[in-house]
Formats: sequence, structure tokens, C-alpha cells
Amino acid sequence: MAAPIRLQSYATRASRQSNPAAKALLEVMERKKSNLCVSVDVTKKEAFLRIVEAAGPSVCLVKTHIDIIEDFDEDLITWEAFARSECTFSGNTVVLQYSRGVHKIASWSHITNAHPVPGPGIVKGLASVGLPLGRGLLLLAEMSSQGTLAQGEYTKQAVAMARAHQDFVIGFIAMKRLEDQEPTAHPNPAEEQDFLILTPGVGLDTKGDGMGQQYKTPREVVLERGCDVIIVGRGIYGKGEGADSEVIKTEAERYRAEGWRAYEERIAGGSSPSA
Repeated sequence: MAAPIRLQSYATRASRQSNPAAKALLEVMERKKSNLCVSVDVTKKEAFLRIVEAAGPSVCLVKTHIDIIEDFDEDLITWEAFARSECTFSGNTVVLQYSRGVHKIASWSHITNAHPVPGPGIVKGLASVGLPLGRGLLLLAEMSSQGTLAQGEYTKQAVAMARAHQDFVIGFIAMKRLEDQEPTAHPNPAEEQDFLILTPGVGLDTKGDGMGQQYKTPREVVLERGCDVIIVGRGIYGKGEGADSEVIKTEAERYRAEGWRAYEERIAGGSSPSA
């Protein structure tokens, strides 16, 4: 019998992925020995590119909210990387949001995030554009902020929606592994669809930001909770438009090393996932 997903290596999991974006991400993670995603939410193109360049050697993924960059232009998206943008509407609106407008998200964003609140129509709409391009979708199943409504029945329905669209939905933004979610939990976790778990709210030096964000360490997230990718923003580049490039390089490598160490301990059987 195959080992549970959380105990399998990224390379093993990559070999069984049918979605090109999921497969490529896992291969990058294995090659770079990194499960670190840098979340770059700044307002200027120069700052965005400087942070990405400095953190790049240590990360497997770049996440951004592209619509907050005030001087966005097509030069910004010529670099080869993964990125994340959010879609929150449904039907024809989400198709246009994803494929058209100034940002043309589907043309460059390998992985996109969506809120499942509108229902299955949002997945179908995004898939009609993204699947032919080899893109993947993450559903926001849980959040790291205090008082979040993304829990309980909401999370269960997000997982059910993903299971119904496994060709395009490659995983979740979540705080733990979700294989055991009812009402359609697989009786054998080793045979469950291999959904990636990307987790925000990761920090090494603080437990909160005074605005509702709650931080957990890479060890808590990867080893104890079985998540796959740690998402770190201000912990790497600081406040405003970003710290000095050398500081960013140092912090990115510190988070990469901690995340990878936790992963290696996990696949060696070091811990069982916590709730």
C-alpha cells in the first residue's frame, strides 16, 4: 500500500500529477529544495521586481495581488515564475476577469486563487480559460486571520467542489491537510486525490501583526500540520516597498531552510498531522 500523501516526497507526487501547473510546481520544489512561496504585495513595479530577484533563488513560487501595482505594464510579467491572483466573481464576469482586461491574468499566471463562495460556476468559468493553457486553480478553503468565516461547513464544501473538478483544482489555501473532510472523505488516505496545501500566516519572529493575522512557524505548518508550501511576505521583505536586497536574500534563505528541514523530517515519518 502506498504511503499517505503527507509522507510522500515532492518528486514522487510530481510523477503522478496530471495537471501541468501542479506537476511543474512540485518539480521546482524538488529541484530547488524549497517549499517557500514569497508573497509580494507592493505597489510599485520596481519594488516588486527587486524583491522577486532577491528572494528568487530561495523560493519555489511567487504570489501577488497584481491589481495593487500602480505602474503595472506588460514588462512586469515577462519573467518566468509562478504567480497568484484572486478571482471572486462568477460566470461570465470571472471569465473576463481571468482572461481579459489590463492584466490578462491567465496569459501569465500559472496558478490562480479563487473563493468558492459563488459556487461551482466560478471553477467552471476559470477552467474554460485556464485548462487549455495548462493552468491550475487553488480554492481558498481556510484562512489564517483571526475570526475568519472560512471554516467548518464552508471548508467542507470547498473540498467537495475541488473533488468534483480535479482536472483543474490542484489544491487549497488552507491551514492543514484536508483529506479527512466529509461528506466525501476517501476511506484510504493514500488513494485520495493529491491536493497541494499552500499555507499563509507563516512567521519565525512574531505571532501576529496587530491586524488579525496569526502566524505559525514553518515547522508547525509543514511538519505538524502536513502542509506543502509556506507563504511568507513581510517576514522576508519587511514593510512598505521592501527592505534592502541583501536582507531579503538572507531572510528568504532562512525561511527556505526552515521549511525544507521540516519537510525532510515529515517524509521521514517524524510527526502526525494535527487538527
